[in-house]
Amino acid sequence: MAIVPRHYEDLDVLHENTLPPRAYYVPASTAVDPGPRARERSDRLRLLNGRWAFAYHRSIHELTEPFWERATPLEGMDRVSVPGTWQHQGYDRHQYTNIRYPIPLDPPLVPQDNPCAVYLRDFEHAADPDAPRTHLVFEGVDSCFYVWLNGRYIGYSQVSHATSEFDVTGAVEPGTNRLAVLVLKWCDGTYLEDQDKFRTSGIFRDVYLLSRPESALFDYSVTTALGPDAATVTVSAAFLGSPAPAALSLHDAEGGLVATGSLAPVGAGEGTDGDAGDGDVVGPTHRAELTVADPRPWNPEDPYLYTLTISTDHEVITDRVGLREVDIADVVLRLNGRPLTLRGVNRHDSDPVTGPAVDLEHMERDLALMKRHNINAVRSSHYPNDPRFYQLCDEYGLVVMSEADVESHGTQARVLADPSWPSQVEHWNEPIADNPAWTEATLDRVRSCVIRERNRPSIIAWSAGNECGYGCTFEAALKWIKQFDPTRVTHYESAYYRDSKRTYDYSNIDLYSRMYPALEEIRDYLDSDPDKPFILVEYCHAMGNGPGDLEDYWEMILTEDRMCGGFVWEWCDHTVRAGTTDDGRPIHLYGGDHGEELHDSNFCVDGLVSSERVPHAGLRELWNVQRPARVVAYDQVRGELTIRNLLDFTDLDQYAALSYELVRDGVVIDSGPLELPGPVPPHAVATLPCAPGVPPSGRCHLVIVSRLRRATALLESGHMLGFDEIPLDNADPRPRAVADLDWTTAPAGAVEIEQEGCDLVVSGGGTVVVIDTRTGLPRSLRAGGRELLERPAELNIWRAPTDNDRHVREQWQRAGYDRATARARSARVDHRTGALVVRADVSVAASAVQPALAVRAEWTLTASGHLGVRLRARRAEGFPVLPRFGLRLFLPELMDRVAYCGLGPGESYVDKHRSCRHGEFRTTVAALHEGYLRPQENGSRADCDSLVLSGGDGAPGLSVVGLRPFSFNASAYTQEELTARAHDVELTACGSTVLCLDGAMAGIGSASCGPELLPRYRVDGEELGLDLVLLPTHSDPPSSNPIPAHNEVTR
Repeated sequence: MAIVPRHYEDLDVLHENTLPPRAYYVPASTAVDPGPRARERSDRLRLLNGRWAFAYHRSIHELTEPFWERATPLEGMDRVSVPGTWQHQGYDRHQYTNIRYPIPLDPPLVPQDNPCAVYLRDFEHAADPDAPRTHLVFEGVDSCFYVWLNGRYIGYSQVSHATSEFDVTGAVEPGTNRLAVLVLKWCDGTYLEDQDKFRTSGIFRDVYLLSRPESALFDYSVTTALGPDAATVTVSAAFLGSPAPAALSLHDAEGGLVATGSLAPVGAGEGTDGDAGDGDVVGPTHRAELTVADPRPWNPEDPYLYTLTISTDHEVITDRVGLREVDIADVVLRLNGRPLTLRGVNRHDSDPVTGPAVDLEHMERDLALMKRHNINAVRSSHYPNDPRFYQLCDEYGLVVMSEADVESHGTQARVLADPSWPSQVEHWNEPIADNPAWTEATLDRVRSCVIRERNRPSIIAWSAGNECGYGCTFEAALKWIKQFDPTRVTHYESAYYRDSKRTYDYSNIDLYSRMYPALEEIRDYLDSDPDKPFILVEYCHAMGNGPGDLEDYWEMILTEDRMCGGFVWEWCDHTVRAGTTDDGRPIHLYGGDHGEELHDSNFCVDGLVSSERVPHAGLRELWNVQRPARVVAYDQVRGELTIRNLLDFTDLDQYAALSYELVRDGVVIDSGPLELPGPVPPHAVATLPCAPGVPPSGRCHLVIVSRLRRATALLESGHMLGFDEIPLDNADPRPRAVADLDWTTAPAGAVEIEQEGCDLVVSGGGTVVVIDTRTGLPRSLRAGGRELLERPAELNIWRAPTDNDRHVREQWQRAGYDRATARARSARVDHRTGALVVRADVSVAASAVQPALAVRAEWTLTASGHLGVRLRARRAEGFPVLPRFGLRLFLPELMDRVAYCGLGPGESYVDKHRSCRHGEFRTTVAALHEGYLRPQENGSRADCDSLVLSGGDGAPGLSVVGLRPFSFNASAYTQEELTARAHDVELTACGSTVLCLDGAMAGIGSASCGPELLPRYRVDGEELGLDLVLLPTHSDPPSSNPIPAHNEVTR
């Protein structure tokens, strides 16, 4: 029998002795700065964070002694940090699951052997005569907990990401006090906390004491309304104990007083809708209205905040106020009467060392990175964040969809007689979402979210939860939200999943929400005369090398006001830091690395930044896709540039400074500022002159760059906001590396050939190439007697599958693409003046399957020592699309210096290159590697014209010139090694520089959790080709090589 009442699996006891939920604020004896650091400044708030005595038990039944007694000795007990989870401090074990519950699906029951932990803490207390009441506050405990103070039972609470507040006035004593907390790993609430994350336990957010007067303001709400010349700020309040006189003042950001007032009793029938919870406080009893003349509204581009001060006897509460209105008009989401575009991300609280226990600096770092990358919105997936996070969003200018701590996704995974997806949808809601027994538990979580954060101007939408199916519990919750807070819009994506059992009420949902829809689905919805704005609440799954379809979604968003944008899934990778390797590299773990039986592998490694906040290439892509100004047209003949202001609230001329660069073959040959013709209001376009002199030859581009005109709280003046790159027309658009290529004619006999067994040995101009007639491919390439190929050349159709290839990978491997080899069917030699051509018909096949590819290979060696490569391939009928098509060369490891002319500086693919521009870039093989935790295809450079690999100190070199643009990878690792390894630190270099030269490379997409790759990004053309010239050298290429300069993109 358990030592405590089994509230943890009793739906009739969600809380015991807790105070009703209230708005977040920090009281003090005098006014303090109300920002996110207010709790450090207040004399009425005492943090109990620090080292607590701790005892972990694998079962609640191991606890048999009353540990809460004051006499319980602390000596000999372990110590842990609060806030913190016990898994991140060496107890229990880590477990990551996405959908499936980590316990049997038997709600509301949890395992009998429910792991638990005892926390003990002594603290000193001295009563404040002006504030004799003492409240004990827990801001986050997973999953439920019981509390004792000085041996006296205080209460019980659950909801991991909600605030629980207890009045301990009658139990706290002067001098030393003993606080005891019992935390259980599982409770009935676990069935509502099935979020996609590592499952952790413990006191993971702040614990503190509040000192309050006998009569004090307990709860209040602030709403704002904007008029043509003035704004109205309405403050509604309820008191703890007897009402006390309360004076209000409102100051602007510069400290000027703009309005005063006082709270007055609310007349009969004037109370607000909704219910603030059970207990002594049932709703607002007092109200005041303040008028602000000439208001400055809050918006994410100008997050202007006023300061509200509420003064009562012996206590002052200060808070920030943003003047703003949210509504929907003509199926368009609006803020302050203007269409609002959400350039958002989904964000979990997650740190590789501390897990969900994140401090203020961690939150600030996240928001600063977001603002640097043109992100203006956050969805608090899938639970309320620390209250200070929303205050930071207020200050820095990010709009928020605040989501309740409700997810019962695992009820979808029940064993059914019919396991099909339609059957899962039909039955998903039965255990919980459409079960009246769970209505109060769902409402409780929604209320705690909405009531606590309803005064934050950054929050524009409430989300009732995530991935539970739909039913009576959400009908009740959404109805309550709309009644309690009609000033914001509502959201719940899982309402999309409808069954046939009855007709459901969707009238209290304001946004039509979808996760990972195909573009066709969005278009079909918009063409159906909808009554709700469309929001991509999750899209472009950023797992591993991805996402690759951002631009496709944004082209649609920017042409359709009824699409209000969306939230990329997701902000950060989730990992557990596990020390370092012997050579100092960090070791990060994911699902399955902790000995757990049930897990979802690396599906948690799906962020735009690493768990340590190193930006992935996907974040750089998002940065430029979401740039605030876009070129929508360029008339090269007239020299006129048309640009669109994509900001929602700010004139472009006031926000950004524009400039241009004229680039020829990757080199900037002209640049200068651009002046807008005048004001460019939000969403408007402007045409301005831009007519640089385009040279008659060379591959030329016009680059338009926008930079921040004035510094903001997080961004410096001159910060690069984005760029557009426009290809230009001229008489000879060939890159100069191609135009200058020396196909010198020489007398017959200048190129020689000998046959040695199966080898055709072709020599000319100091270059010797050996073609193996069994494969039709070079097995040796020498210049000046130096060998460049450490292994025979290979036709290359395999890439290490990306996370977004996780579904098509099965088709690729069934077709044998990962083990296919070349076989020559025929080979012949053609002599030309000054050149010799070896032609081979080659099939590519794997064991047990028919040939997948028929290839015509042509190798042309000229008298100047240049080796021409021409490959043409056709895929056999019935075979799936290819990962890539090209050539793989194993070069000496010393050839680790890379210079190329193409897209850079980062990795680029056919659908993932908007952060890149054409230039000349110098780097190394090691720097080309884009490190993903689970190794996979990475580091490709697309749309290249030329490439040089060299090694210095007289090492051989190889120049590559594309007769048409090509892609390349240069790596220390083979595709086979990348495919085989589970973690980055397991990779072993092969001892060569692996050079992949691609005529075609599949796009990236976001099919790890989204639609399949769009047809235009697949390698499935009727004929594939690669046209190159290889220029081997016996030492470093001379200064006249195709890459004479370096032109880096910086921001």
